[in-house]
Amino acid sequence: MAANTTPIFVIVPRIGMVRMSTANTGRDGSGTLNDVITGGTNGTRVDRIIITATSTTTAGMVRLFIYDGTNNRFWREVSVTAATPSGTVQAFTYTVTSPDLQNPLLVLPSTSHVLRAAPHNNETFDVIALGGDF
Repeated sequence: MAANTTPIFVIVPRIGMVRMSTANTGRDGSGTLNDVITGGTNGTRVDRIIITATSTTTAGMVRLFIYDGTNNRFWREVSVTAATPSGTVQAFTYTVTSPDLQNPLLVLPSTSHVLRAAPHNNETFDVIALGGDF
């Protein structure tokens, strides 16, 4: 069986982002989900996802899903801590990265695949995905 023996690098840098605030307590892919980044024609590498609250947060989750063109599948969740941002208190921020920084966090194979996100509580978050198209 032939295998690709040549490294593949991204051609075009990509940033996907969404501001979301509609609460969704489900892990089953139902309810309001927000598109963060859609795969490119030849696939998209996602190296990190940055989740930042834009206001006060209470304990909860931000959930990430992968849409495969037909179904939303629960991928992972990030625990949100309570915080009241001010001049001395930073807003909640979390960066999701691959445990092995040499490899991508996620590869979306084509334009039918989408990374989606939803907050557990009715609070506003910016979700930013950094990567590139092959």
